[in-house]
Amino acid sequence: MTTSTLTPAVEASLRRGFRTFNKFMLMLFRLGLSGPAFGNGTRWGGWIMVLSQRGRKSGLLRRTPLNYAIFGEDVYCTAGFGAQADWYRNIQANPNVEVWLLEGRWAGVAEDVSDSPQRLELLRKVLIASGFASLAAGIDPVKLTDDELDTVTKSYRLVRIRRTSPLTGPGGPGDLAWVWPLATFLLLPLAVRRSKRK
Repeated sequence: MTTSTLTPAVEASLRRGFRTFNKFMLMLFRLGLSGPAFGNGTRWGGWIMVLSQRGRKSGLLRRTPLNYAIFGEDVYCTAGFGAQADWYRNIQANPNVEVWLLEGRWAGVAEDVSDSPQRLELLRKVLIASGFASLAAGIDPVKLTDDELDTVTKSYRLVRIRRTSPLTGPGGPGDLAWVWPLATFLLLPLAVRRSKRK
């Protein structure tokens, strides 16, 4: 997320931090650990989804954790680093996406709605739902006036995802949950052996 108050060095550092945090959040989703116990869906941690889309050049599956808010039936998110964000450029090339939400996995179609008359209202909802992330970027969406919010988010892109159908099957959240029974199977004998030695 970029604002007029961040220097380029601070913005670059913030990008690196979010990139690292995103890898962590994606792994939690894949391990089936993405709920409130791990900060997702909480006021501080924010509401985090995973956006799956195809790379515009490689055609490979790309997964990006993003903060979101639901308004009506649609999911809204923002490209806080502007139109140069890779995931944003991917959906411009191919708007067909998949979203992993706390309440399920959906196919959807993404669309830039940055010119919507409701932009500030929707953007504020997304930023409030971002928890610590918007505050880390120097934006307090609760305290800023509409004019202030508009000024600091000029470069932000607002994206609406219309959910088209629920999805099930392989390749969704929890696809690595098989690790837990395997870890239990491998570690339980060690724990039993250790307790017998005491």
